[in-house]
Amino acid sequence: MLSKELMKKYMVISDEVQEAMDSGKPIVALESTIISHGMPYPQNLETAKACEEIVRENGCVPATTAIIDGKIRVGLSEEELEFMATSKDIIKCSRRDYAYVVANGLNGATTVATSIITASLAGIKLLVTGGIGGVHRGAEETFDISRDLQEIASNNVAVVCAGAKSILDIGLTLEYLETFGVPVFGYQTKEMPAFYTRSSGFNLDYKMDETSEIANAINTKWDLGLNGGVVVANPIPEEDEMDANVINKAIELALIDAKKEGIHGKETTPFLLGRVLTATGGNSLESNIALVKNNAKIGAQIARELYNN
Repeated sequence: MLSKELMKKYMVISDEVQEAMDSGKPIVALESTIISHGMPYPQNLETAKACEEIVRENGCVPATTAIIDGKIRVGLSEEELEFMATSKDIIKCSRRDYAYVVANGLNGATTVATSIITASLAGIKLLVTGGIGGVHRGAEETFDISRDLQEIASNNVAVVCAGAKSILDIGLTLEYLETFGVPVFGYQTKEMPAFYTRSSGFNLDYKMDETSEIANAINTKWDLGLNGGVVVANPIPEEDEMDANVINKAIELALIDAKKEGIHGKETTPFLLGRVLTATGGNSLESNIALVKNNAKIGAQIARELYNN
């Protein structure tokens, strides 16, 4: 966590979030790459506002993270959310970009990785996102592994997600997390969700049916000095999941296109998700919105228990 002096220098905390910090109210961090790079307008803005409202309805304070004019923002106003949803001058900001964007007064959308960093710097215990990044398919040749995994392993922040994005190698992603000692708790599921679908074929070690059970396990981990984060895998609601065959076919075609067009690095995920959106006639966007809202609800319920434990 940053000192008060460094917070004043680098960070702007909204009045709502600051009041929650001062009074010990539970806070839920939210990322902004999903706003600036993950969804088209106006669905991106509508979803961001809806998720914040769901967090409030479940007894917590939302803290959407971003970098605006070189200042790390913890909690955004409606005008700032609109800016993140509409401006074309926003860098997709991972760890390697974070200091540069801040130092040069630029605008950055926080990925899962930098949202975890921001939450950790601000002392926030839990982050809600759609799906985490992970080991990309073909990583044995490209070495393309999302920074999300290392930030989860390195920071005491719990991440609530609908599993790993289905464009990834989910089996290797779970192996990577295991290597770095990151527990993956399935919320009412024994199987790792695959973002658009509730199942992936990969079993989890721990299924937990109550949010209080998850919060207790997280707090126990940190109480024992076992530093690092936790992944809470929360499946997309049944009524919103997509047909696995449709999604997998769309992903396979998107991967072929990405290779042909030389897409790599941080451009890979938005490219693949965009192609999947086109291939599914927009249905994948509806599923994406549904799972993010569901994560906001379950994440807030866990955060409420985390802060009161």
